[in-house]
Amino acid sequence: MDSMDALDTILKMQREYMEMIDSRRIGERREERISKLCTAIIHEACELQNLTNWKWWKSPSIFDEEKAREELIDILHFVIQISIELGMDAKDILSAYARKNAINRERQLKGY
Repeated sequence: MDSMDALDTILKMQREYMEMIDSRRIGERREERISKLCTAIIHEACELQNLTNWKWWKSPSIFDEEKAREELIDILHFVIQISIELGMDAKDILSAYARKNAINRERQLKGY
């Protein structure tokens, strides 16, 4: 399976999953749904960060890589759903990523 097929599969799985959820829970307006998805991303990112030893005033703990991967995939679910909300397919995501990646690379070359 190439990367585009994999991304298409992820988008399909997310659409199927969202059909299982009562849509009233996430909101009727697209802007409201995107806002709630952003909030979910922020909270999942905090859960991922909490697995790291960012609290310098506490004794360090062992980093749980498996749990970190799980939190990352939680974030991915919400990112993919926002992509769907914005009407993006796998080609759109790849194109937008490639465009922004080129900008970021150019910035680094110019001392950003």
